[in-house]
Amino acid sequence: MTKAPIQAGRPPLGLVMKSLLRADFMVLFNSRTSLFLSMLLPIVILLANTFGKSQGRLGGSSMVIGLALTLGLLTSGLFGYTLALAHDRDVGVLQRLRVTPSPAWTIMTSRVLVQVAVNLIASIIVIIVAATAYGLSLKPWQYLLVIAVAILGAAMFLAIGQAIVGLIQSTSAINAISRILLIILLLLGLLGGTGILGDTIKSIASWSPVGALMTLFADTLNGTAWSAPDTNALLACIGYIAAFSLIGVRWFRWTSR
Repeated sequence: MTKAPIQAGRPPLGLVMKSLLRADFMVLFNSRTSLFLSMLLPIVILLANTFGKSQGRLGGSSMVIGLALTLGLLTSGLFGYTLALAHDRDVGVLQRLRVTPSPAWTIMTSRVLVQVAVNLIASIIVIIVAATAYGLSLKPWQYLLVIAVAILGAAMFLAIGQAIVGLIQSTSAINAISRILLIILLLLGLLGGTGILGDTIKSIASWSPVGALMTLFADTLNGTAWSAPDTNALLACIGYIAAFSLIGVRWFRWTSR
């Protein structure tokens, strides 16, 4: 009597995602740098601007809170996610994962979902600290909108980080470019948005990733009615997500060689 050959097949998709998510969460929570960038740095900015006239110089409490939330998402996306992905590619972790039964798209999806989840938790903690420190009485719908904007911002900066890793192979080059891009985006969003660099730069700044996200955060926290600048900011964020995601997926390489 002969035995029928055993056919190897891929494990259930749910099991694959559960295993990847668990592993990625463990790695991320063991990374003190990622948690610091996502939560502690924005809280430091909030508390530092509760003294004196600091928040008035930045445009009021809503702008300070928007800056803190945006900075947390920006640094986490450009440093936490980008450098971790580049490091895993450089040491061969991604290549080893790719030869497992897990579909390639599940590997990247798991990492993105974990990063978005951590950024969301950090943003919720930051907004609670901000409401307490600044004495804000936010309505439930405002909290929900802030969470929605935080998810949008996390996706945008993760897409930018994915594009950087896709276009650049060297980890050291990625580190340097991420630092330069962080400075450019912050200066453009902050200084350009104030108008001190001229109306042209101010208009460009309003369409920049930092400027667009801060507009959405500030108007949500102020409880103002939806306006044309909000529509432009939303369209800008969606456009950045689509464009940089396409670049990051199209030119991504699983090995650094």
